[in-house]
Amino acid sequence: MISLEANTFALPPYLGVMGNQGASALDFPQHLAALRKHRGLTQQVLADRVGVHVVQLRRYEGGTSQPTLDVIRNLATALSVSADLLLFGKDERGPDDDLRLQFEAVSRFDADEKQVVRSLLEGMILKHEARRWSSGNGRANNGEGK
Repeated sequence: MISLEANTFALPPYLGVMGNQGASALDFPQHLAALRKHRGLTQQVLADRVGVHVVQLRRYEGGTSQPTLDVIRNLATALSVSADLLLFGKDERGPDDDLRLQFEAVSRFDADEKQVVRSLLEGMILKHEARRWSSGNGRANNGEGK
């Protein structure tokens, strides 16, 4: 069984690290502005709630500056969203709708049952990744890919 905590230097490819890199970073300014407007907040009001100058918030929304982790946390709190929702699109993270109910049910399992499910999932994911890599659709370890 693979432990995600065992290797802090390289995350498994199935965690999406190698996928759409940078895609969510490009959308962040527009996403931030849309969330702010959806909440009916002006830039000044949001800046005050977050604890940054309004000019800095304009830079975030304009894409010329990126917030620190503390600011992201404050933005998420001020906008009443999770940091994941702030940083990623609605469907960019998390399980598909067809698996969401099953994962919610598994979250209520006891620790031993969760470990069994985790082991099964890791095995299936590794099998899928091995098949993908053996068919030539995976990326090489040196960063070269198709």
